[in-house]
Amino acid sequence: MQKRTWAQMIVGGVLAGVVGFALAFVTLSGLQSSESSVASSSSQRTSGGASAVLVSHDELPVSVPAGGDLMDAYQTAFRRVADQTIPVVVEVNVVNVVRQRRPSSPFEFFFGVPRDGSQEQEYRRPGLGSGVIVQRAGDDIFVLTNNHVAGEADEIQITLADGRQFEAELVGGDARRDLALLKFQSSEDVPIARLGDSDSLRVGDWAFAVGNPLGFSSTVTAGIVSAIGRNPGPESGMPMLTDYIQTDAAINRGNSGGALVNLKGEVIGINTWIASQTGGNIGLGFAIPVNVAKRVVDDFIRDGRVTYGWLGISTGDAGPQLRSGMDLGDSPGAFVYNVFRGSPAAEGGILPGDFITQINGAVVNDSNSLVRMVADLQPSAESRFSIIRDGDELEIRLQTAIREDEAEVARRSSRMWPGLAVTPITDQIRDELGLDRNAGNVIVGNVVQDGPAATAGVRAGDIINRVNNRSIESLADFYRALNDASSDEIMFRIRRGEQNILVGLVR
Repeated sequence: MQKRTWAQMIVGGVLAGVVGFALAFVTLSGLQSSESSVASSSSQRTSGGASAVLVSHDELPVSVPAGGDLMDAYQTAFRRVADQTIPVVVEVNVVNVVRQRRPSSPFEFFFGVPRDGSQEQEYRRPGLGSGVIVQRAGDDIFVLTNNHVAGEADEIQITLADGRQFEAELVGGDARRDLALLKFQSSEDVPIARLGDSDSLRVGDWAFAVGNPLGFSSTVTAGIVSAIGRNPGPESGMPMLTDYIQTDAAINRGNSGGALVNLKGEVIGINTWIASQTGGNIGLGFAIPVNVAKRVVDDFIRDGRVTYGWLGISTGDAGPQLRSGMDLGDSPGAFVYNVFRGSPAAEGGILPGDFITQINGAVVNDSNSLVRMVADLQPSAESRFSIIRDGDELEIRLQTAIREDEAEVARRSSRMWPGLAVTPITDQIRDELGLDRNAGNVIVGNVVQDGPAATAGVRAGDIINRVNNRSIESLADFYRALNDASSDEIMFRIRRGEQNILVGLVR
């Protein structure tokens, strides 16, 4: 069997669960436009909009008359859903104006050296998506869609199912959840969607997709809810501040922004992307739960943007070695690796090595759920964080701050304390690195670029034997010594290769 390097082994172990700066920022690079196809492993946005319909196990809204046929009853129910859903799902046609300088001479064309007189060429790039009419205020009609459909559009046109067309404008867009709100004006009657409860969904519920795939308007497809609470994974390129409803109702490009609705005709999701290696539907479609979308509509109308809570930590999931080393048991939660100096977490008393298990009484299942739960917190309200620290259960109360744009948060990496993640040295790591039994028990698996540890000279692969003259035999030892507030100066005794060195950090 091929042997892995120590770095691969560490990353594949404890650090595989670490979400890089998970509550500090979410990487949004790689989000694709409505026309782009996906890489072989990837997800694909389905610009165009589809809607879907679900049947509740607890209340099946299909009645069968005496002597009637069940299939006829379902057919009648499906027709009713289509009649109710098609009018509230609109076609969204957009134009992005792209400006690009064109060569002013053959010399510049071949050699790339600009000459005076070069000109800028304007290109109009069309796009297609769908949207859901969700609200009316006087003559203002609001349409919810995906940010990747209309968030960067220069021109937006809305076409209703009955053929009426309106020029629309962007009220607000948010790439972190891939939602956008549009507005057009009309004094005429316009149907408004009824919003349901996506938390009530169950796997196996019927699902019907209604939208404009590949430009074929008001198309209806049927399927079921294949899964709920899906995390897209960082390799998908999709936003991580929400989980997704998975459905096998056929969704294709042109479906993005449409509605997922139940058999009562209530919207329970906004169709967003498909997982496909070919660009076509293979039964893996995903929708943003409508309960997530509800929370952002009012923000868009009131502020033109979505406000998120920010805690100021980097976090990850706890693997077996970390749980054992920190006495965490089987409790679900998220492990705190680093805390931003001056952040709400730091001011509120959260420390590296804490394990967050609940927020306001709601269970934190993993680091991904912690990201979403913190994002949903109101910065002006006090929140209760339940944590495990050194085997004890504690409660911390604090107010989150307003989350800034991702680029600004990313620039704060120098303020992450201590700027590293450590993991226990297992027998596998000892064998891979050729370490003797006396080499130590805790190894550095990751160092944050420009963070305090990196600036001090700590490297991935360093073995930490002592902190401020305390012997480090376990992860718990390391975090107890690191969090000892009796001194602002922290001295690491590190083994690197055959050398023993001292590295100092200032808290």
